[in-house]
Amino acid sequence: MKSNFYWTSFKTFFKIGAFTLGGGYAMIPIIQSEVVDKHKWIDKEEFLDLIAIAQSCPGVFAINISTFIGYKMRKEKGAICSALGTALPSFMIILLIAMCFHRFMDIPWIAAMFNGIRPAVVALIAVPTFNLAKSANITLANCWIPILSALLIWAMHVNPIFVIIAAGVGGYIYGKFLKD
Repeated sequence: MKSNFYWTSFKTFFKIGAFTLGGGYAMIPIIQSEVVDKHKWIDKEEFLDLIAIAQSCPGVFAINISTFIGYKMRKEKGAICSALGTALPSFMIILLIAMCFHRFMDIPWIAAMFNGIRPAVVALIAVPTFNLAKSANITLANCWIPILSALLIWAMHVNPIFVIIAAGVGGYIYGKFLKD
């Protein structure tokens, strides 16, 4: 069972890594389906915590989360297998695209295909966002926090690190002094 995890985690994260259209956030529903629902390596609560940690750490989101899961299951070797599984498909696809992309973008049906993929990628990012909001107990009373945070980052170009720090400080002050 122990050695089987390495191959299983590599295959699982390779499959996840092969569908990186839209980046790491678009992978969240696929990762949750595989890691939480199918393999039951972690529960939903821990998955949400790992999402927050992976977002806060430097580096590629999907590799961060796969590394954390691999490490939790089998320490360093598990982390390496999971991270390689996640990174390898993207590396191979990007290498192939870099070698051939400029030749094919002038072909109208390929350009049209990429134009069709873009809205689907937006949906892949929107679904985990709504699921995270639901799991994080975002209600009408506190929905202003993510809305304001998104506006600060998008419209005013505030560094996301400052938004995260401000939200953490605000949450601490609210929990410590205002909640009761």
